Parts: sequence; C-alpha cells; structure tokens
Amino acid sequence: MAGTDVLSPFRLDGQVAVVTGASSGLGARFARVLHGAGATVMAAARRADRLEALAAECGDRLVPVVCDVVVDADLEGLIDAALAHGGDRLDVVVNNAGIGTPMRAEDEPIDHFRRVVDVNLHALFRLCQLASGPMLARGRGSIVNVASMLGLVASAPIRQASYCASKGAVVNLTRELGCQWARKGVRVNAIAPGWFPSEMTTDMWDDEASVAYVEGNCPMGRAGAEEELDGVLLFLASGASTYVTGQTIAVDGGWTAR
Repeated sequence: MAGTDVLSPFRLDGQVAVVTGASSGLGARFARVLHGAGATVMAAARRADRLEALAAECGDRLVPVVCDVVVDADLEGLIDAALAHGGDRLDVVVNNAGIGTPMRAEDEPIDHFRRVVDVNLHALFRLCQLASGPMLARGRGSIVNVASMLGLVASAPIRQASYCASKGAVVNLTRELGCQWARKGVRVNAIAPGWFPSEMTTDMWDDEASVAYVEGNCPMGRAGAEEELDGVLLFLASGASTYVTGQTIAVDGGWTAR
C-alpha cells in the first residue's frame, strides 16, 4: 500500500454530472461537492436567479440549467445540455428534486398526493431512463437517487403519506434499476437522509416541539449537518464504489437503527 493514493478514486476530474433540485439546500450542496471533486456540473432547478448565483460562486464547470423535472421536455433538454458540455459523455446523475407537505392522510387531497408522487418518483424515473441511454452506450455511469429515511420507516407522528410512499418507491426502484443495469456498467444507488435542515423543513426547525422531538428520538441526539452527506455522495458518485449497486445508505444519526 506504500505510495497508494487512496483518495484518488473519489475524484471526478473530467467527468460530467447532473444535479436536480440544485437551487437551494442539499441540492446546492451536492452540486458544490461534485464540482469541488473536479466534475463539470449541470445544476438544474426552476429558479434561474439562484442557479446563476451558484454558478457565480463556483465559477467554471458549473452550468445552470432551468428545468422543471415534471416536464419531460425540460428533462430531455437537461440531458442534451450535459452531453453537449461533456462531448457526449454523462458520468453522474443525482436525482435530488423532491417535495412534501405534512398532513393527515384522511385530509390529503388526491391531487396533492399525485403531485408529490409525480415529482418524487415519476420525474426521477424519467431522468434515470434518459440518463441510461448515454451511460449504457459507454458501459459506465453512476446514478444517485436521493430517497429519505422516511422511505424506510414510517414518519408518524409526523403525517406524510404521499412523501413516505414516494420515497419508499424510490428505494425499491433503486434496487430494481441497480440490478437491471449492473452487468452493463451502470450503477444505481440511493442516499436516505434523516433529519437535515433544508428549505423544505424550515418550519420544523423554527418549532421548539419539533426540535425536541428530533433531539429526543434520534440516537445521536441532533439533526444532521449538510456536510455530513458529502462523503456518501462522493462515494456513490465516484469510482470508490464500483462494486456497489442497488443499495440505499441511510445517513440518519441512527434513526432507522432503533
């Protein structure tokens, strides 16, 4: 092992990556991390101003792409833009875009349930399909789906039927795609974050009872910090995990181990 650079497999120099939901929170962090590891990153979201600010912060190799993930034409344009910047190569896709609003299952409008599943599951699958074309053609690629620990366990007493259903589907879809494409060189894995401050959970951290709930029930006694997802993201996105596919890694402070 003398002289071996054990960190080199985590580098993404010369690679092309796509990150959805990149205008804020964890998505913006994921884009920064992949960019910092050397990748050219197509940062996709609906809010152009935030993407432009992220591009100005990161400089070269971060390309803002305005994209609504539930619009198939936008997803097709996103992949086309990635291939144009990468010389027809696409190495990494991070399916991060997602939504969810707590409410009682008996009160949840069916249109809201459909909307959550459309964003969290249907759009994710469509981007996996579109990315699989160039990846399978080259015989290599890594897709990282952002699921949730609430795709592994119930959210009760917080009530989120549509969110839990959609993220649970992402977990099993990840298994299926990972196995379907394993012999063709394309890996599909997922990250299942626990309680992390984000734009979607802002109200939670402003509520003393919610904070006490997390601190009292998480084995580590706290919420996660966004940088605590950096390592698992780089592991799954890079050549450091070439024998890993179909897996969901929970980064949840021990929540699902209870």
